[in-house]
Amino acid sequence: MSEVADGLRYTAEHEYLKETDEPGVFYVGITDYAQGELGDVVYVELPEPGDTFAPMETFGTIEAVKAVSDLYCPVAGEIVAVNEVLDEDPGLVNSDPYGEGWMLQLRVDDPAELEMLMDGAAYGALIEE
Repeated sequence: MSEVADGLRYTAEHEYLKETDEPGVFYVGITDYAQGELGDVVYVELPEPGDTFAPMETFGTIEAVKAVSDLYCPVAGEIVAVNEVLDEDPGLVNSDPYGEGWMLQLRVDDPAELEMLMDGAAYGALIEE
């Protein structure tokens, strides 16, 4: 069974947002369920800091042994950092999706957009269907 971390916000496309220590900035990554469905992650293509994205706009791709999938920006915002460790060790997405396997840090344009995302209970119900 996939882990659904409490206190995060989720999309139907299996991305999550997790608060950082900086107000208005969130870690973005894929969920435990998503990494499990993909299998062993071998490459992650991420944007550059300073790039901006609209809600659910593609911000990169993730390549696994089984498939290549698009990554979607959960809400509008600006990329403030990317996890460069994933260049050397993309498997962190598999082993620690909610921790060291984060993909980017996003400064959210409109905090009200966060309310449109699912909480852990709603996401858990989605993946159990």
